[in-house]
Amino acid sequence: MASSGDDDWTRTDSAQVPSSQLRRTFFARLEEVRRPAALTPRRIAGRTVFAGKATAVIGMRRAGKTTYLHQLRAERIDAGAPAELVPFVSLEDERLGGLEAPTLGALIDEYTDRHRAAAFESAHTPMCWFLDEIQVVPGWERLVRRLLDADGAEVFLSGSSAALLSREIATELRGRAWQVLMHPFGFDEALRHRGATLPESPRLMRRAERADVETAFVEWLGAGGFPEAQGLDLATRRRLLTDYVDVALLRDVIDRHGATNVVGLRWLARQLLANAGAMFSVEKFHRSLRSGGIAIARDTVHQHLSWLEDSFLVRTVWMEAASERQRMVNPRKAYPVDSGLIGVFDRTGRANTGHALETAVLIELERRGSEVTYVRTAEGFEVDFLARHLDGTAELIQVCADATDAGTAARELRALAAAGQAFPTAEQTLLTLEHRGLPDQVPTGVHAQPAYEWILNAAAEAAY
Repeated sequence: MASSGDDDWTRTDSAQVPSSQLRRTFFARLEEVRRPAALTPRRIAGRTVFAGKATAVIGMRRAGKTTYLHQLRAERIDAGAPAELVPFVSLEDERLGGLEAPTLGALIDEYTDRHRAAAFESAHTPMCWFLDEIQVVPGWERLVRRLLDADGAEVFLSGSSAALLSREIATELRGRAWQVLMHPFGFDEALRHRGATLPESPRLMRRAERADVETAFVEWLGAGGFPEAQGLDLATRRRLLTDYVDVALLRDVIDRHGATNVVGLRWLARQLLANAGAMFSVEKFHRSLRSGGIAIARDTVHQHLSWLEDSFLVRTVWMEAASERQRMVNPRKAYPVDSGLIGVFDRTGRANTGHALETAVLIELERRGSEVTYVRTAEGFEVDFLARHLDGTAELIQVCADATDAGTAARELRALAAAGQAFPTAEQTLLTLEHRGLPDQVPTGVHAQPAYEWILNAAAEAAY
């Protein structure tokens, strides 16, 4: 499909005939993105590439999906791939506005023809396309499938959660996509972002080093992990995070799904973001809204909740249950996607340290790719999380900011022991805010440690 001149395209389908100006803009744009700048490494659970599948980076807005594409591209260049064989295209560039899949496909084909010789010189290295904000191109799914099947290219995608959601990727790409979930910075990533060196052995930190890490951890819990929010003053950060939520509600829920009960939606979002870890029942919330004079159908509340989860703004955890019916009749626990959102929406003046800590543990588990539920034992005890990890192991996790009080420690450990009877193969873990918050005595079989140590241990074992 390559052409020798700018104006000698002869195809009659105008949707597939790039204009001379569009072609010049497209190729000039590729030339502008040559060598990525230094970036903060991201920790991803499992593999990022699966042969024959497009890698689709999904997650909350502003969590760093586009930056992660640049990081993957930089890794390939560092490994020796010529920059022209790993092109990056931002499809939200206004200069490329109005592109449709056939037109973009024609431009990609011409670019591939131009650089085919470089591919042969690089031991037949396949083209590796990085397509950011792909959802703005109508028909992008067919184009991606063609690139994978006909051209044997590697394809990496990212896009707004408004149009690149898990279930749509599964439907539109028909098993040809490998999803990579991107959350805001974890604690280890936030440390790296600020230029700090991660401790080589988190369990063996010296007192001064541990004090610095604990201070940074408490700051991170309050500020959250959104990359743009790092290092901001409180007022600016709150405004930024409020804007993030407003945009997610507007573009990922209201515009996307045509939500009409905006008042009810905003009430629901505020309720969930301000009360991390609280039990949430659609029926109770529905009654609360109706008693407050807000007319809304119960099914609409269910719908709104699912849309908030789809946008990655809210995460929910089901109760561990033997049957689907038992799971459905029990309330869920709801959390924001980032601990920094809690203080923005909770106007009670509470410290929220415990809620932020529990949120951070849940998001860390999601970052590790674990399946998560909460446990309620036959005796009525509750354990915050039952995590089934990618390696097949299971872990019961109880989160307690401060377990130095004997009564508090006894209550938390009693719940772990009861859950351990129901899940005997699961490891038992008690996570606290700080080292001095650990209980004086811990039963055999229970591993107690500060949550930051638990996170940094995983980071020390992971590949960035």
